[in-house]
Amino acid sequence: ALIFQNGNLLSGSLESLIQHLVPTADYYPDRTYIFAFLLSSRLFIRPHQLFAEVCKLCVYQQNLSHERINRDSLGKFGPHIVRLISEWTELFPYDFRDERMMKHMRDLTQRVITIYPELRKDISALSRLDTYENSLSKLSSESLQKSQTQVVPTTDIMEVCPSPLVLAQQLTHIELERLSMIGPEEFIQAFCKTGMDTETSYEDLKTTHNLESYVQWFNHLSYVVASEICSHLKKKNRVKMLEYFIDVAKECINLGNFNSLMAIIAGMNMNPVARLKKTWAKVNTAKFDILEHQMDPSNNFGSYRSCLKAAMWRSQCASDDRERIVIPFFSLFVKDLYFLNEGCSNRQPDGNINFEKCWLLAKQISDLIAWQQVECPYEKNNKVMNYVMTLPVFSETTLSLASYECEQPEKQL
Repeated sequence: ALIFQNGNLLSGSLESLIQHLVPTADYYPDRTYIFAFLLSSRLFIRPHQLFAEVCKLCVYQQNLSHERINRDSLGKFGPHIVRLISEWTELFPYDFRDERMMKHMRDLTQRVITIYPELRKDISALSRLDTYENSLSKLSSESLQKSQTQVVPTTDIMEVCPSPLVLAQQLTHIELERLSMIGPEEFIQAFCKTGMDTETSYEDLKTTHNLESYVQWFNHLSYVVASEICSHLKKKNRVKMLEYFIDVAKECINLGNFNSLMAIIAGMNMNPVARLKKTWAKVNTAKFDILEHQMDPSNNFGSYRSCLKAAMWRSQCASDDRERIVIPFFSLFVKDLYFLNEGCSNRQPDGNINFEKCWLLAKQISDLIAWQQVECPYEKNNKVMNYVMTLPVFSETTLSLASYECEQPEKQL
């Protein structure tokens, strides 16, 4: 049975929650419930197993195995089940990469397709995801090729893109493109790897490589910043480069791009850059100090969270896409989700699923989905984007060596 309080679903057995998902002739589940349950259900059951249960219930409740069933006896069930599958493919298109999932879908739709031809729906999102993943692997192989053939860059970012604002806009393009491809279920899948209620093999888990590649992008950008600074042997060029990246970071915060902002600050705070005291002495650090304060980790990133709230408020009231952009500091977003997952138990003491936790996870991930859907309004500069994404960055060791080439360590007395 399902347990409600003041109209809010608090808990229920897995069976009753699945029953609550399945539409009938006169019932269709609320969209917020569909999202929350499909998202969190993978903590308890694999998506293809859940779909199989949904199919079984549909066949049983609507007597779909009967030979002489007709449209009148089904009532609104046909449009309802079409709508549920449509919403599932829209919210979690990656689920339908699984052949077991597609088999269940074909089995169900074949039973109803003759009566409801509108079930012939292409899952167009899947081909888009394939294209994106192919372009990512192409970029990484380009980057690898460059790193194998070129050790010292022959140009720098300021030559390719003299304007800090334009670079901030191109970084925002990259961020939104990569952020938009992360499936909401990837966050739950990441938690599943550490423990599951169901018996499952690691191979059966859906990959989370869009999430992982986005985290890698943050690290890459930090190393781009550090490499660009440390590749200049002349102090005046390093000073220019530091001031340039401080201006890029400032533009990022104005655009609502907190992830690139934090990656740039992280790059400038890496030891090979931070230790360049003679270089920093020539830099006007007032702007950098303000940016660092806004990204200060004290009070659980209190300053950043205030900035993020202001950006979210601006986004909700915005009439144009430039004001709608919110790109969160992604590592902290994932960390918050992780602690929410760890801090709330999956089940109540009576064995029922704790649906309050499902609502909380859905709420946080819903915010991200809204941010993912914003179109980047700035003109694309493919040359700049490609330079940043494929630049062969220095390794940690090479960075340290380059840093000591720039400024010798101070002699100890």
